[in-house]
Amino acid sequence: MAKIIFDIETVGVDFESLDETTQESLIKRSKNEDDGEPAQDKLGLYPLTAQIVTIGMLELETDKGFVYYQVPGKQPERISENSVEYVSCTHEKQLLEMFWARMDKYEQFITFNGRTFDCPFIMLRSALNHVRAAKNLIPDRYRSVAHIDLMEKLTFLGALRKRFSLHMWCNAFGIKSPKEDGISGSEVKGVFKEGRYLDIARYCMRDVAATKELFIYWDKYLNVPGA
Repeated sequence: MAKIIFDIETVGVDFESLDETTQESLIKRSKNEDDGEPAQDKLGLYPLTAQIVTIGMLELETDKGFVYYQVPGKQPERISENSVEYVSCTHEKQLLEMFWARMDKYEQFITFNGRTFDCPFIMLRSALNHVRAAKNLIPDRYRSVAHIDLMEKLTFLGALRKRFSLHMWCNAFGIKSPKEDGISGSEVKGVFKEGRYLDIARYCMRDVAATKELFIYWDKYLNVPGA
């Protein structure tokens, strides 16, 4: 069964660009969530207020990587680094079209927190860009084997109440965390505005590589019947 691991990076719109009703709604939602984070800092979390700027993909069997990333206003180019091919795109629609063209080749996909973030985000951003999905990224969580979300697997579908981050799981299992080098997810918007597009692409690929190692660990020690 051909397996692919993927992860996305998103950038929210500027809060001031939103209409007044939307701003008020987001501020109210943020206050209700009571996590102390301003609404302006959460725009990258919602597919209606953010775009995908990078998608990283890694074939489990071949260790071949593909990263599609936005470089607005410039002609697309390809850069090869070790076993990873970085392909720039001029806009989000082109990025999504490239993702779906490759995604159609795989029978199983692996994510970390993909069911509640990456997968619905990709599906909705594709629709908003008039790009048709090549497959359902959110299959039945209990019967389908198409999607392995390591966040769900490691919490036993919520039996473990605390949802730890990829960084914490990697540290716990002795895997090098992608957060140890370079930028973090909270910095992506600023780095994108600075025009450091390839830095974001490389950061995304580090997340994907760490997810692969986490999958191998889970598969070896925790992938047992009923787990």
